[in-house]
Amino acid sequence: MSDKKTRRGSTAVNAGSMADIAFLLLIFFLVTTTIQEDKGLLVRLPIWDSKPISQPLDENNVLTVIVNSKDLLLIENKPATIESIPTLLANHVISPLRKPTNAVVSLTHDRGTSYAKYLAVYDALKLGYRNMWNEAAKRKFGKAFDMLEVADQRRIKDALPMVISEAEPSDLASL
Repeated sequence: MSDKKTRRGSTAVNAGSMADIAFLLLIFFLVTTTIQEDKGLLVRLPIWDSKPISQPLDENNVLTVIVNSKDLLLIENKPATIESIPTLLANHVISPLRKPTNAVVSLTHDRGTSYAKYLAVYDALKLGYRNMWNEAAKRKFGKAFDMLEVADQRRIKDALPMVISEAEPSDLASL
């Protein structure tokens, strides 16, 4: 035996397939990852007009809904509950005092209003309109609003339009 130490060359790592593996992992994570979508209110905004609206509005046609910073709900400056909104809205829109096409809901909230309370009030307003559309559809067509043709739904919405006017948030803590 010889005392001579043999030198072996260093083993090289073949990195040729590393790029392929990294690319496959990237594709895997892109395909399997779900991207969380922002959720919010689906509201169609009116067309921007730089001229201020000069049409006078009769105050009797406006239902005032206010949510202050303490999350207190006031309808026509009287305390109310979220559950009462659909009924009060229907009484306002379908009234002998005004045509349903002239009825407007004015929603005002405070900067300190919680988002959950604001959404609850907005959902209750939308529920009130859906209930009115459903009742009108049953009266006129004998079916639920969702079961109507698109043209018939449009006729109902034209007769009972959902008009919700939102004011800029303000500081209503004193109410």
